[in-house]
Amino acid sequence: MAKWIFLRGLMRETRHWGQFPDVFRAVVPEADTILLDLPGNGRLHDKRSPARVEHMTDYCRRQLLSQDLLPPYNLFALSLGAMVATDWATRYPEEVDGCVLLNTSLRPVSPFYHRLRPRNYPALLAVGLLGIVNRNIARQERLLLRLTSSQGTEKTAVLEEWIGYQRDQPVTLGNALRQLCAAARYCAPRHAPLPHLLLLAGGSDRLINPRCSQALARQWQAPLATQAAAGHDLTLDAGRWVAEQVRDWLVMAPSPPVSH
Repeated sequence: MAKWIFLRGLMRETRHWGQFPDVFRAVVPEADTILLDLPGNGRLHDKRSPARVEHMTDYCRRQLLSQDLLPPYNLFALSLGAMVATDWATRYPEEVDGCVLLNTSLRPVSPFYHRLRPRNYPALLAVGLLGIVNRNIARQERLLLRLTSSQGTEKTAVLEEWIGYQRDQPVTLGNALRQLCAAARYCAPRHAPLPHLLLLAGGSDRLINPRCSQALARQWQAPLATQAAAGHDLTLDAGRWVAEQVRDWLVMAPSPPVSH
């Protein structure tokens, strides 16, 4: 079976994938899914988040090797996780068979005001980051769900789960800031890091402008599929669609991943 490494984004952990890994395995039955937390999030919430994407990559590689999970890997990654996947495929291409990148935004391909929509700056500062300090977890997670899901107001059960995750394994202010710093400073390679790559985007992303994925697809000459109604958390809003896009891409790809 092919190893699929799942990587989440800023201040999120493996539990935020929700039911999607089960959906993915049902649609792509040859996938062996392995969910990793970035340092500072989830089971690693007591670790210090690196301020560079490259250091996050190396931490993830060490996690896998310590569990005797050897490459090659397929990387399935959202947002900040997609930056880690891009760096991974760029610096260690022999370890990566393919990448699926969801709703990512990379410097210098896209301007800063597309990478994080300016209208969200005040809300993120006042409630998102400062909410960590004031421990107003419910308000913080309600904001994040509204920003990352186009259906956020309808997902009350998801909100309760997210509040529980943050209470159980809280992300500190310092780690949130270091993750933001890492995302802001990471610079994309001029060319696609490997030929076997798929970009997926939510057309109703309130956090990051979908033009970021479009610009990246043009520069890298990579395939892009967009789900018009989905938001930033693409697997939450359109999980089955995402899995089906990956399945179809694997069938159509001229050089599909090979199990080792």
